[in-house]
This record gives sequence, C-alpha cells and structure tokens, in this order.
Amino acid sequence: MEVGLSFWAAHAVGAAGWAALILASKRRRLAVRVARTCAALAAIGYLIIFVTHMEGMTVLARDYSVSGVSALFQNPMLALLGWVHYIAFDLWVGSWEVEEADRIGMRHALLVPCLVLTSLFGPLGLLLFLGSARLVRGRRALEGEVPSRPI
Repeated sequence: MEVGLSFWAAHAVGAAGWAALILASKRRRLAVRVARTCAALAAIGYLIIFVTHMEGMTVLARDYSVSGVSALFQNPMLALLGWVHYIAFDLWVGSWEVEEADRIGMRHALLVPCLVLTSLFGPLGLLLFLGSARLVRGRRALEGEVPSRPI
C-alpha cells in the first residue's frame, strides 16, 4: 500500500477510536472496547510496516542518537511507522483515562479536554488527566464517596 494511503488509513482508525472515547459519555465501557480495538488494529499495522521495512532500522544500530533517529525518519515508511506508534499508544492511554474516569466518577465534561490533549499531545493530556483525577478523587474522598487511592 502506498505510504500516503497508509497514513490516512491509520489516521482513520485512530480517529474512530478517539471519536468513540470523546463522544460516548454514557457508554464508556463500549467506547473503551471500540478504542482498544482501534489501537490493536493500529498495532497490527505497525507490525506489518515494521516487518516489511525492518532493513531501514539498521540506521539506529549504526547511530543510536538524535541524528540516527532523524536519519531513520527520512524514510517515509519509517516516519509512518513512528506515526502509527503514536496512534496506537496514545489511543490506548486515552482508553485507560476513560476507564479510570468511570471508576472514580469523573464527569465527562472534565474528561473531554484531557482526551483532546492526549490525542494531540500525548503526555500533556496524560498530565492533565492525572491532575484532574487527583482533584476528583480528593473531592470524592472528602465527601466519603470513593477511597482516595493513587493511580
């Protein structure tokens, strides 16, 4: 499959998972299953690209540095490999955020900004979620609703 088409196919899979997580405020468990299925599909795509373009990874064996990583991503298929990696992992993190939000009773309106940030800037969204979850757990613990345990 051509690299441009593969990019858009991977993007569509990821977008479907993120849409499920962001839009399904009442059916969170179903949204998590959909998102994790999409993440698994992205991981299968990753495996296919990895196996079929493994020879391009030798650049890292020769130069394991920022320069080596930059050289690796000069190959469009290996840049796609990196993109699919982000799609799969960020989507899995987003599904965990939804699962944890459901467990602690976080309102969907508070969760959505975390999910959007996670989908765009992975670790920043995770940090926002961790901070928001801590506040929700603390408030709930004060109200005697759920135990305040760290994630």
